[in-house]
Amino acid sequence: MNIFNFLPLQIPVADPALPDSVPTVRQELAMLSSLPFDDLMTRLINSAVTLVINVTLAIVVFYVGKFIINKLYRFVAGLFDRRKLDRSLTTFVLSMVRIVLYFILVVTVIGILGIETSSFIAIFASAGVAIGMALSGTLQNFAGGVLILLLKPYKIGDYIEAQGYAGTVREIQIFHTIINTADNKSIIIPNGGLSTGSLNNWSREDYRRVDWTVSISYGDNIDKARAAILEILASDDRVVKRFVEDDRARRAALQQADEHARKEQAGSVEEEVSEDEKPKGVFSWLKRRKHKVATAIKTGAQENLDAISRVCERVDRTPAVVVDQLGASSVDLKVRAWTATPDYWGLFYAINERIYKELPSAGISFPFPQMDVHIQN
Repeated sequence: MNIFNFLPLQIPVADPALPDSVPTVRQELAMLSSLPFDDLMTRLINSAVTLVINVTLAIVVFYVGKFIINKLYRFVAGLFDRRKLDRSLTTFVLSMVRIVLYFILVVTVIGILGIETSSFIAIFASAGVAIGMALSGTLQNFAGGVLILLLKPYKIGDYIEAQGYAGTVREIQIFHTIINTADNKSIIIPNGGLSTGSLNNWSREDYRRVDWTVSISYGDNIDKARAAILEILASDDRVVKRFVEDDRARRAALQQADEHARKEQAGSVEEEVSEDEKPKGVFSWLKRRKHKVATAIKTGAQENLDAISRVCERVDRTPAVVVDQLGASSVDLKVRAWTATPDYWGLFYAINERIYKELPSAGISFPFPQMDVHIQN
């Protein structure tokens, strides 16, 4: 029932198709004046009671809906926190969810009060279409930002190359990404192009191949040059000797040993509790048994994964030196080795310097561009 039904006077809306079916104001007043006093009071009381019931119901629905919205907000926030979603995306999505839910709640409350809601919905729909057309480019960047934060083609700290720029990612926002170039320039790139265009993420893989080109003179011994270069690579701990998996395990062991040494130096190493010192109770045997079974299952699964990795994924990454091409003034050797991504540039420059310093001692010379001129008398 409409909240204005309690009024004794109803203002009619003229309908040109039915001019005689709608009473005028004068006719309405005449009809009300002809009603007995008891009927008039009954009509007013019924309208007032209906209005009070509707208002009370609207208030109850509003507070119940507000309670449910807060619960949903906390649930979604906890879900995003467990999934480790980006903070920028989490804040924006939670705000959007709250706004949409409150809009639905307000429309519902207005409908309970008896006010027509179709006009409100039409106004908001028209405003949404107009805003969408005016901000089409911005909305494209927003959609790209959501995709980037969900799919994570890159993350903060990665070195990427896209849209003609290369640098380290510093911030991933909803509408754009900020990267820092090698000379510390801040570049702002819209997310729309990053989500739909080609992108090179140099930091996505933990190991990369390093390539060098070493030019030696014609007449030099290629085998000696190869042996000297391989000896230089073998003496550097950053170079993968054969398998990436073995090098990864070696680095993890070294990192764990360093952490243990730091903890030991700080005096924060926890002493292991012996079996006799462990608390005993009614369910202690079951707990220990459950722990042993879980450990055995985990160990067996890890062994299976290691066996599959050894058979299917272990690729020989031994450093190699091959003849790349025979140039006009030199024999070009291609040197290839694998290393961890953080060590890429350090290894590249260090090996360059060592090759220049140590190859001449092995009887290898670096040629200059030269031309033979024959003079005929």
